[in-house]
Amino acid sequence: MYDINKENKIIKGELVLPSSKSISNRLLIIRALAKRNFEIYNLSYSDDTKNLLDILKSDSNIFDVGNAGTTMRFLTSYLANKPGEWIITGSERMKNRPIGILVNAIKELGVKIEYLEKEGFPPIKIHGTKLEGGNIEISGSISSQFISSLLLIAPTLPKGLNIKLKSRIVSKPYIDMTLNLMKKFGIKSRWEQNHIIIEKQSYRVKDFTVEADWSSASYWYEMATLADWADIKLYGLKKNSIQGDSIIAKLFEKLGIKTTFIQGGARIRKISNPKIKIFEYDFTDIPDLAQTLAVTLSMLNIPFSLCGLDTLLIKETNRIVALKNELLKTGNNLAITHDTISRFGNSNFSKNPTTTLCFKTYNDHRMVLALTPIAVLYRILIENPDVVSKSYTGYWEDIQKLGFNVNSSE
Repeated sequence: MYDINKENKIIKGELVLPSSKSISNRLLIIRALAKRNFEIYNLSYSDDTKNLLDILKSDSNIFDVGNAGTTMRFLTSYLANKPGEWIITGSERMKNRPIGILVNAIKELGVKIEYLEKEGFPPIKIHGTKLEGGNIEISGSISSQFISSLLLIAPTLPKGLNIKLKSRIVSKPYIDMTLNLMKKFGIKSRWEQNHIIIEKQSYRVKDFTVEADWSSASYWYEMATLADWADIKLYGLKKNSIQGDSIIAKLFEKLGIKTTFIQGGARIRKISNPKIKIFEYDFTDIPDLAQTLAVTLSMLNIPFSLCGLDTLLIKETNRIVALKNELLKTGNNLAITHDTISRFGNSNFSKNPTTTLCFKTYNDHRMVLALTPIAVLYRILIENPDVVSKSYTGYWEDIQKLGFNVNSSE
């Protein structure tokens, strides 16, 4: 457990943000499929990316992805197209994260996949073969990673893939990211109504530099908003990013944060206190930002309604319930459904600056990252702090660089 506090409400400094694990993981699969090596500069140091890199180098046929959802989904398609028998397992939480929609789509291509424990969930045994490709259908309502997983292998198949997307699509910017990265490696695609069509092609290899992670930047926007005064330079961010989460800059404009792009990154400054009466937003495309906004708005005592959050139910934890539980400790009683979080009325929390808040984090890196900025306002205790290494390995070092006191506490 970490004991975290800040002696003042001023944040000034500069940081080099971690690189995007979403981009890094896609590049690792592209490199493996290209079967020709190329350099990936600024590859993510996150646990998820290191796990995928180790698996792709392994001679084993049994792979433990831990809590890495992207790795589980990407490997399922990748190994289905690789002759042999492969077993993919993971943490107890991973064994409760559904994969049946992706498995059913791959089975349409002629691959035998078995569930080794619970129907529709990992662990799975894949009888890999050389796939021909063709036409498949898949729901886009559960996880965009299912779709990205299939898109990445599509150009390597003799018949390519014509993927028919059923129902609504969640996290669409991540599908766009996949297609954008594939395009940078020479792959052409067509998105026609609810069909994505990729014909057989070859990946053209070239060295690539991974941009910084906008999801990680969001927590610094949160801190800047909660501070009395803030001026932070975040290096590695791109203005014309392929990451959907780059919209965080626009969302926080409403909360008084100005973003200026500088050489090598972005500068964020608090220029005013929020003046909005209510914050409403649909997070269907960017669910990873929902925790950041829910915590920020709660601590600012701004009424809000956030919808499009049903994918948060099957992340590292049920993030909707986790947010309700932990923000109740700050006097914010959230109303929740399966896909919404809202709060109206005023917080009943004591504004005593000597108050200490103790947060559970449910083994979820984004719960840690979203709750820690509350230390701008109050001393906090946060459990299982090392889980941030799933996406932001140097987080605690960066926190201390910008003036936070971080001490281990039993």
